[in-house]
Amino acid sequence: MAIHESIKQAIPEALRAKDEVRLRTLRSLSSAMTNEVVAKKRKPDEFLTDEEAVAVLKRAGNQRKDSIDQFDTAGRADLSATEKEELAIIELLLPAMMNREDIEKVARTKMAELNVSSKQDAGKFIGAIMKELKGKADGGDVKAVVDSLLS
Repeated sequence: MAIHESIKQAIPEALRAKDEVRLRTLRSLSSAMTNEVVAKKRKPDEFLTDEEAVAVLKRAGNQRKDSIDQFDTAGRADLSATEKEELAIIELLLPAMMNREDIEKVARTKMAELNVSSKQDAGKFIGAIMKELKGKADGGDVKAVVDSLLS
């Protein structure tokens, strides 16, 4: 089942379970995904592809992280706690990211394929890896692996 569809189906379950945090988070994500569908000039009752849904989930997660940082800076632990609860639910919905060892295997293959040998080629090298691992690996991890391979 598609991510977008599973989120829509999880809303009534969260309602029945009286899980307010999960319900609030799922409704927010469902709304964001519907907005994304409309922004792509499709009908609001259509579903996003998994790749598009993951992009929306990552965006929502990053928004929560930013909010947590700002609330912590402002000394608002109560608001920060709410955002942390929502972030935990969003992270559960995101597909698992590749670990650094798996990224390194792909990077070594790409390195030989593109004949990359110096840090000057790092930008195009990272771009090629990210294109291949789109949505499967964290950009920070990819950059760290590339830096270790080229140093």
